[in-house]
Amino acid sequence: MTELLLFDIPTVEEIVRWGGMIGLFVIIFAETGLLVGFFLPGDSLLVTAGLLVSRGDLDVNLVFLIVVLCMAAVSGDAVGYTIGKKAGHALYNRPQSRFFRRDHLLKTKHFYERYGGITIFLARFMPFARTFAPVVAGVAEMKYSKFAVYNVTGGVSWIVSMTLVGYFLGRSIPGIERHIEIVIAVVVFLSILPMIIKYLQHRYKTGTEQPSVD
Repeated sequence: MTELLLFDIPTVEEIVRWGGMIGLFVIIFAETGLLVGFFLPGDSLLVTAGLLVSRGDLDVNLVFLIVVLCMAAVSGDAVGYTIGKKAGHALYNRPQSRFFRRDHLLKTKHFYERYGGITIFLARFMPFARTFAPVVAGVAEMKYSKFAVYNVTGGVSWIVSMTLVGYFLGRSIPGIERHIEIVIAVVVFLSILPMIIKYLQHRYKTGTEQPSVD
């Protein structure tokens, strides 16, 4: 029984190799369009795909890869928007579970209330937020034409930038595929850096606002 519970968790590179274009499409769509996709490795997946294409280890044309993944990202956000619009404010009161992170949803809601529609664009480059941002926009009943502009520009910018980072790293640094885990670690760090900065700013602001004791 113990042996049955022991299995190797696939690496991002293995996911890209095994899943191919269909796997990439499904993962990008799920991360951006389905509330249960918040844990999926979108950034590192895109960089890895670009790197493998540059080395010929992923047998697909770079332009075709980008176009298909842009379609996944844009359609995913559109589905997330629809979920938010249909489910309404009841989502904010839904209890947290392993497959639904209410805390991430509420944080994205606060971000949206502060920065408005640009949140849809910015969230593309923020893990977790990219899953919940379109849902929040749907709940807030953002005009769909406005949402679509942020959706398309944000989705295309995210897919193109992440994929090309991996592609040009693979073309310009020989042997980098042997250190792909380092590349992924750097990408993940840069992805969460805005959240780290925001957290530190909040902590600093809170600390400076503490009343002095005479």
